[in-house]
Amino acid sequence: MSINATLFVQMIVFAILVWFTMKFVWPPIANALDERAEKIAHGLAAAEHAKIELSNAHKEVELKLAATKNESTTLLADAERRAQHLIDEAKNRANEEAQKIVAAARVEAEQETVKAREALRAQVAALAVKGAEQILRREVNASVHADLLSRLKTEL
Repeated sequence: MSINATLFVQMIVFAILVWFTMKFVWPPIANALDERAEKIAHGLAAAEHAKIELSNAHKEVELKLAATKNESTTLLADAERRAQHLIDEAKNRANEEAQKIVAAARVEAEQETVKAREALRAQVAALAVKGAEQILRREVNASVHADLLSRLKTEL
């Protein structure tokens, strides 16, 4: 065989191989590559979308945290005001109660002082009568001299 015939037969075999490859082998490979490229594109789009959602979620969380901090600060301030108000009320009530107790003690002390003065006057009157009895060396009748004794009490 000559080289030209061999070359011609090899060209025919190569053309058949190219046709067979283009008809039966290349389409499934191209489809697989297209599907893979599509999956990669969808994956990248989903990743970008997830990144945007994550960023939005972070912003939303920061806003909620700021709102919660403001609310908790307000609640703490209200609680402190209420506590201070309760403390002030308790102090006022304690002061009022102390004033009532002091006033009652003063009234009671005055009453005890009056009772002590009356008792002292009675004792002084009795001592005066005894003293007068000894001076006069006779018995003084208390019912006869009641007026004298009452004047003596008032003078003391």
